[in-house]
Amino acid sequence: MDERDWLILSTLHKEKSITKAGQSLFIAQPTLTKRLKQIENEFEVQIVNRTIKGVQFTPEGEYLARRAEEVLKVFQEIKEDIKNFDYQIAGTLRLGVSNFISKYKLPALLKSFKDQYPQASFEVKTGYSKDIFNLAYNQDVHISFIRGNYNWPGQKYLLFEEKLCIASRNKINLEELPNLPRIDYRTDSLYKQLIDNWWTEHYSKPPTIAMVVDQGDTCKEMVMNGLGYAIMPSLFLENIKDIHKIYLTDKNENQITQKTWMIYHEESLKLNIVRAFVNLVEELDIYEL
Repeated sequence: MDERDWLILSTLHKEKSITKAGQSLFIAQPTLTKRLKQIENEFEVQIVNRTIKGVQFTPEGEYLARRAEEVLKVFQEIKEDIKNFDYQIAGTLRLGVSNFISKYKLPALLKSFKDQYPQASFEVKTGYSKDIFNLAYNQDVHISFIRGNYNWPGQKYLLFEEKLCIASRNKINLEELPNLPRIDYRTDSLYKQLIDNWWTEHYSKPPTIAMVVDQGDTCKEMVMNGLGYAIMPSLFLENIKDIHKIYLTDKNENQITQKTWMIYHEESLKLNIVRAFVNLVEELDIYEL
C-alpha cells in the first residue's frame, strides 16, 4: 500500500460514503471501488459492508482506518523533516484558526508571511476556539489561534486583548437591560460563560433573547438596524459609526476583556517554517493588521 491507499481508507471512514469520499479525493467512484477491493485483497479481509445509507466498516476495517491516521501522520512528518534539512523556509504550514480571526486577521498575516517566504504554503482549518484548541493539543496543526483562556500545556503568546461591550443603535439605560431585546450569536462556550457570569453578577432576571443568529457579523448587522442590543468584543465594532457602546465591568469596576492567543508545542519550533512564522507573529501587531 502507498500513501494514497491509506488516504482512501481515512477519507472513506470519515465520509461513510464511497461517492462522497471519491468527490473529496477527486477519484471516480469505480476507480475508488476497485482500489478498495485491491486493499481488501492485500490484507485478505473485508473492510466495509455496503448499506443503503452508505458503507459500514467491519472490525478489521475500523482497525485499518485508525492505523491509516497514524500512517498518514508519519508520512506528513517525514515530508516536513526532509523539507527542513535544507534550512529553507518552505513546505506546508498547518494552522488552526478560530472563525473570527480567520476572517478578520488571518488573510493579511498569511500575505505578509508569503511575501517574505514565497515557497511556503498553508493548510488552514477553522472553527470554534474549543475545536481549534483540540487540533493543537492533538498536534493535528503546527500552530493555533484561539480566543479565551484555555489551559494550554505548551507555548502560548498573547496576540491582543479586547474589551467586551454592550452595543446598541440607541442609548441604553443599564437598569432596563433585562427588559430590552437582546441578539445573541453562536459562539465559543468560554465566551458565553464569561457573558453569563457578568449577567448573573449584575441582574437577578434573565435577559430577553429576541433572536439567536449564526455568527457575530450577522448579529452586528441586526444591531446596526436597531433590532436589539448585543454583547460582543469591541473588535467587531471597529470603524462602525452610530453605535452606542457600554463597556462591561465587574463589581469592582475592572473591565472585562477577552484575550486572543497563539499556541503551539515547543517541539514544533524545530521546523524552520514554524519558527519563522512564530517570529513574524511576535514581531507584528496583529490587532492592527
